[in-house]
Amino acid sequence: MSPILEYVYQATGIDTVYILAGMLVLILILFILAIVTLCKLKKLHRKLDRYMRGKDAESLEDTILSCIEKTEKVDQMNQMLREDIIGLRKNQKITYQKMGMVKYNAFREMSGDLSYALALLDQGNNGFLLNSVYGNEGGYSYIKEIKNGESEILLSEEEQQALDKAKSQS
Repeated sequence: MSPILEYVYQATGIDTVYILAGMLVLILILFILAIVTLCKLKKLHRKLDRYMRGKDAESLEDTILSCIEKTEKVDQMNQMLREDIIGLRKNQKITYQKMGMVKYNAFREMSGDLSYALALLDQGNNGFLLNSVYGNEGGYSYIKEIKNGESEILLSEEEQQALDKAKSQS
């Protein structure tokens, strides 16, 4: 037995076989960790090689500059699209989006519901109400302006129904 192992045995009272077995296990664990680290390093080298394949400093710079130019173009297009969307939203508020229609028989002697009341409103319930009355002597159309969902002129029952239908749409 070597003098170092003999000294350790005398100082600690632990058999040298256990000390050697512990050191062997520790060496084995360190060996496994070294292998795992080398495998990870090899993967990292493969990724770097794939990234840099066929590229030198100049071509890599060209690639980065090209990406920057594309990003600037996308930003410009994005700004244009935002402005278009704002314009569309403004136009949408004043377009007729809500409709209510009621067909009715204006005169009892006629068959069928040939007369109608049609209300067209925008988002703020502004628009017009068209009433078309059909009779034996001819047809007549009347239009009434609607502001904030109300008419300044008295509405007939059918016209009020058409207006209510249009206002109930969201």
